[in-house]
Amino acid sequence: MMKDNNLNVEQLFQTQKNLNDRILEEHNLTGHDLFQEKQLAFLVELGELANETRSFKYWSKKGPAERSVILEEYVDGLHFVLTLGLSLGYTTFAMDENGQAERTLTEQFLYVMESTHHLNRNRNEEDFHKLTASFMKLGDMLGFSGKEIEQAYFEKNKVNHKRQDQGY
Repeated sequence: MMKDNNLNVEQLFQTQKNLNDRILEEHNLTGHDLFQEKQLAFLVELGELANETRSFKYWSKKGPAERSVILEEYVDGLHFVLTLGLSLGYTTFAMDENGQAERTLTEQFLYVMESTHHLNRNRNEEDFHKLTASFMKLGDMLGFSGKEIEQAYFEKNKVNHKRQDQGY
């Protein structure tokens, strides 16, 4: 289980909702079903995170990116985990993968991807909680505390608002 997993989940969801509402309004997308776009965006961010960890690059001797880069990629993914939950009306997280087998980092990335596909297929709260638990476990495996994740999330959220200000 994530060390210091005291995330203020309610505040994370509210902050993400504010950004999402702004994007939907400014891009005239209110009322559109964008679940698959949001799912793909999450999977792309997850791939970017995997790329920075280099956990799967068995052919390369180069090590992972700096911790700060990996944390930023992780919270980019968190933005979309929150967005997927909000799209389905869920605002709670499962923080712990109860009884799950130990996995390598690469196996955990694949498990998060699998959890995302299950959520897309079933769109239910149980599968959303499996996704959140697997994503939180990934953060734990990367060595991030809840406090670090939360702080980096709020910093990146400010950047995302500035990007909207600039017509990103």
